[in-house]
Amino acid sequence: MDFAKIKELDAESGMQNYGRNDVAFVSGKGPFLYDTEGKEYIDFGSGIGVVSLGYGNPHWVDAVSRQAATLSHVSNLFYTEPYAVLASRLTKLAGMKAAFFGNSGAEANEGAIKLARKYSFEKYGKGRHTIVTLLQSFHGRTMAALTATGQPSYHDYFFPFVEGFRYVPANDSDELKAALTDDVCAVMVEGIQGEGGVIPLSQTYVDELARLTSQKDILLIFDEVQTGNGRTGTMFSYQGFSVEPDVVTTAKGLGGGLPIGAILVNEKCKNVLSQGMHGSTFGGNPIVCAGANAVLDVVSQPEFLAGVAQKGDRIKEIILGWQLPAIKEVRGKGLMLGIVLDGLSPKKVAADVLKRGLVILTAGSDALRLLPPLTIGKEEIEKGLEILRCQLTLFTQ
Repeated sequence: MDFAKIKELDAESGMQNYGRNDVAFVSGKGPFLYDTEGKEYIDFGSGIGVVSLGYGNPHWVDAVSRQAATLSHVSNLFYTEPYAVLASRLTKLAGMKAAFFGNSGAEANEGAIKLARKYSFEKYGKGRHTIVTLLQSFHGRTMAALTATGQPSYHDYFFPFVEGFRYVPANDSDELKAALTDDVCAVMVEGIQGEGGVIPLSQTYVDELARLTSQKDILLIFDEVQTGNGRTGTMFSYQGFSVEPDVVTTAKGLGGGLPIGAILVNEKCKNVLSQGMHGSTFGGNPIVCAGANAVLDVVSQPEFLAGVAQKGDRIKEIILGWQLPAIKEVRGKGLMLGIVLDGLSPKKVAADVLKRGLVILTAGSDALRLLPPLTIGKEEIEKGLEILRCQLTLFTQ
């Protein structure tokens, strides 16, 4: 099907709630995408951090194909091997004790919110239900996850919202301390705020956050939907801070291209969501779990994680070496990086480099976001960055 026909079908039958770029992709290989005309693109977005092993990874394709031919789905009223293996592996890698699987990051965050409130209700009774999140955060599009998102622009139109959320600035320990009143049951944070602008938390802030929540028996929830599964050069971003949360949510790169979300919990939380308290029809689907196990085979290796960190350092070094006035700052970690622009529209830059064969994302109001496949090579990194440099140079001439 040609691009014009695809676009026509979308206009006729699809809700127009996405600002789609003027291209249709039909295939991918490694870090490359190909459109309906056969044009090649270097992908610095990986489906918003989803395609962690790149496109068509043979190990992942084989695992998914074999499982699809064996058992596609049963309900959670029965055991399956892929789910059990994934739960065991993921909890060990995360330093957690139990896992629940759903379909997305938003669903994982909804479950974490329920878990936090039930934990507090059972231990302290009614009235201790407030969840503190950060300004510029993003936790999903479902109602509770959307309310947890500390960006007013996402809150238009959908009133009334779920009660019991409070927002504080990132990296401000005084504001955090003031917010942790007796009605608070949990604090939910991202190690690096992705959608909000690729804004990392500081080590001193995370240390204080961990100390205060532990002292007050407030659950510390790390939203690792985007930062998890090797994206920042450690398996999860909180491991780079050397802290131990009570609850971890993750999704995106875990499935390698298939929909999965996970809630991981520590010892004191592992029995909170007791039988009948939560569920997901497709959660723990055998095909999806087989794909996630294939992802873990690769990204959990120490040498692979070290390579992700090194690639991120090299990208920063190259970009800062350009010394372009259009670039204010490069921030982030591993292969989750933000390029803060000075006076340029990130959306305009992203649209222009797309025409040159580079897929790149935006974040917040002033940043480009780089989330390439974790398997991307040196040559593809340098080629993609050269496209970006040429475009930014044009803007500043």
